[in-house]
Amino acid sequence: MVARGRLSGRLACALLLCLLAAGSAFAGERLQAIQARGVLRCGVSEGIAGFSARDAAGRWSGLDADFCRAVAAAALGSADKVQFLPLSAASRFPALQSGAIDLLVRQATWTLGREIGLGARFAGILLYDGQGFMVPAAGGAKTLAALAGATICVEKGTTHADNLADHFATRGWKVQPLVLDSPAALAAAFFAGRCQACSSDASQLAALRVAAPGGAAGYVILDERISKEPLGPVVATGDEAWVTLVRWVLFVLVAAEEQGVTQANAATRWGEPALKRSLGGADEFSKALGVAPGWALRALQAVGNYGELFERNVGAAGPLKLERGLNRPWNQGGLLYAPPLR
Repeated sequence: MVARGRLSGRLACALLLCLLAAGSAFAGERLQAIQARGVLRCGVSEGIAGFSARDAAGRWSGLDADFCRAVAAAALGSADKVQFLPLSAASRFPALQSGAIDLLVRQATWTLGREIGLGARFAGILLYDGQGFMVPAAGGAKTLAALAGATICVEKGTTHADNLADHFATRGWKVQPLVLDSPAALAAAFFAGRCQACSSDASQLAALRVAAPGGAAGYVILDERISKEPLGPVVATGDEAWVTLVRWVLFVLVAAEEQGVTQANAATRWGEPALKRSLGGADEFSKALGVAPGWALRALQAVGNYGELFERNVGAAGPLKLERGLNRPWNQGGLLYAPPLR
C-alpha cells in the first residue's frame, strides 16, 4: 500500500510537471484570439438592474458585468478590457454560437438541453435562483392556485414558459402565457395590466419591481417557486481551456470569501503561508492556462470576493436587496464552495 501511494504521488507530480512545461500549448484558441484582440467580448442583458445595466455615463454595472471584468482581469491583465454586448434572451445563444461574443453572462440557466442542443458549456453557477411570480399588491393573487386561468407574462427565449406550462398542467390548472421579446416588454405589459402576473427568475422580478411605476410597494413577489434556476457564465463548446479559465475565476472568488480575502486586503494577504496552498497556488498553473502570473489575484482585486460581488450588486448594498439564501458559503448554510486549486 505504501509503495503504491508513493508511486501514485510520483505519477501525479510528473503529470503536473508535464502540464506546466507544455505551458501555453494548452491555452485554447478562444483565449489566444481574445489576447490578440486585446478585449473580451461579453454578452450581457439589455438592462437588468443589479445584473447588467448602463448608467447615464454609459458604464455597465451589476453582478454579471462585474464577473466579465474579473475574467478580463485574469485573461488580459485589466478589468477595463471588456466590450459589453447587450443581448435579448432569444439572441444570446445564437450570439455565442456565431462567435460574436466570447463569454455569455446574462442570467442563463444551466440545463442539459442547452449544453447538448445549443453548443454551450456552462462554467459554473454564479447565482442560485428559482422561477417566481410577481403580482399587484392590491387585489392580486396571494398564491399560485389563485392564478389558475390567468394570463401570465413571460419572456421569449427563456425556460420560463415551459416551466409555467408544466407546473400548471400537472395540477390541472389552465394558464394563458403572454410571451414578450425582452425584459422591458415584459415589464411594460405587466405594468399596463395586460397580464395578472409576470413570471421570471425571482432575482429578475426583484429588478422589475424596483423600477415599477408608482414604486416597488405596489407589487409583491409570491413566496412560491416552481423551478431551480442555476444561473451561470457560458462559453461555446469546443475550447476546454477557455471554459476552464472562466470556471476557475469563479471558484477563486468563492474561495476567497471563505478564506476572508477581500478586494482591499488581497495584496497584503496573498503571501500568507496559509493561502499558498489555496489561492496562492493558482500561479503554478498560469502558464498552462495561457495567462500571466497573478491571474487569480487580478480577478479578486478587480471585483472583490463572491460575497462582495453579491452584496454590492444584488444584496444589501445594491438596488435589489436580495437575501443571500442558497448563495451563502457552505459553512454558513449555503451551497457555495470551491474545489481545491491543487
